[in-house]
Parts: sequence; structure tokens; C-alpha cells
Amino acid sequence: MPSRRTLARRLESVTDFAEPSVDLEQYLTPPDVAAHVLHFASLQGDLTNRLVVDLGTGTGMFAIGASQFAPARVVGLDVDPEALTLARANERRVGGETPIDWVRGDAARPPLGVDSAIVLSNPPFGAQRRHADRPFLESARALAAVSYTIHNEGSQSFVESFAADHGGEVTHAFRATFDLEHRFAFHAEASRELEAEVFRIEWA
Repeated sequence: MPSRRTLARRLESVTDFAEPSVDLEQYLTPPDVAAHVLHFASLQGDLTNRLVVDLGTGTGMFAIGASQFAPARVVGLDVDPEALTLARANERRVGGETPIDWVRGDAARPPLGVDSAIVLSNPPFGAQRRHADRPFLESARALAAVSYTIHNEGSQSFVESFAADHGGEVTHAFRATFDLEHRFAFHAEASRELEAEVFRIEWA
């Protein structure tokens, strides 16, 4: 099992989107944030010999990171074919213990017949579409025994309420900071820090 620091260094090789989609809110999950989430998940026994699904994989950051922990299978799912092309290239660049199945599909209607996976996701925060993160939670509920999901700061009451209403429970929550560079035309600053929250949810 790689250390958190070693994993973060490996994930620094993951290439970002050349032309990110504003509608899909495509951002690179910071390597140190992904390494934190994945290392924590490994300590909970949520990765090794498990089926791991990276929902809305984008650059492949979570899928590639999870593949370092010898899971039984890793699936990276995304609706954008160009994102999957990038994710495949990133997998070749970084490598891992377990090959990744890259699947094209909508995270809101994932074409996966599983119900006890470990789901990882960094969904849109809703800058373009209000509540854009909700379909990811709904899919996690259907697919997962345990899910890890990243949301905008101030989302804890919403996530806890959603989980409770659907037979789940938030077992852990912690903060994460995203360092975001100027990305889209509507961004007024050259860079900014975005505070986020990470939740581990157990689903009944």
C-alpha cells in the first residue's frame, strides 16, 4: 500500500483537461486531495479486493489512484468520450496494480449492474447547474456499499439528510482545499482556494 505522500507524488503525473467543459464543470481533482481520500479509504478497508467505481471519472484521478491499492476491479465512468481518452492516457502514464475498465455512460444513469461497490466521486459543485451533485449521490446509493464524495463547503447538512432519507449514514466528514487556477471566462481571478468537504457514506 503506498503512503499518502507517495500516492500524491504519483498522481501529480495525471494530466489535466486541455479544453475543459464548462457545462460538465470539469476540474482536475488535486492530487493531494485524491491521495488523502484514497489513503483514508484504504485504512477503512474500502479498496483492497473491492470493486471500485469512479463516478464521473474525468481525468481518471480517483480510478488511477484506487488502482494502486490492489482492488478486485476498477471502473472509471464518464459521459465525455474525450475525458475517457485522457483518462486512458493518464493510466498508461501512471500505471497501477489493477487495470481499469473505462466505461462511457451518464453518472446519473450509470450502465452498471452492481450494488455493493465502493464509489468515489468528485461531482460538479453546481456552479452551472444548481444541485448538480445530487444525481451523483442518487447513483452512489444505487451502486455502493460505501461511497466517498466531495462537495462544496457547507454541504454537510444536505448530504447527511440525503443519506438518512435513503437508508445511509455519513460515518466520516473532513475538509479539503482545492487550489483552482483561472479556467473559464467567467472566472475573475487568476487563482483561488476553494474549500470543500469530503464525506464517507455507508449505504444499507
